[in-house]
Amino acid sequence: MAADLNPDWLSCIPSFWTYGVTRDGRVFFINEEAKSTTWLHPVTGEAVITGHRKTPDLPPGWEEGYTFEGARCFIK
Repeated sequence: MAADLNPDWLSCIPSFWTYGVTRDGRVFFINEEAKSTTWLHPVTGEAVITGHRKTPDLPPGWEEGYTFEGARCFIK
């Protein structure tokens, strides 16, 4: 699985919302109007967790990931 973000959930974010990605690959949403954040998508109410991220210090083709238990792993 790659960390590519799904354009379907990106396209339906309301205009005053943006998103960010934590160092461990979790997506969070920012309500610019209310100055608040949430792990849940503002429209679907579901969490968007990629669990993977690409880092410049890894060899080409490798990604850093985390299991649901929080263990760090590397994926090629």
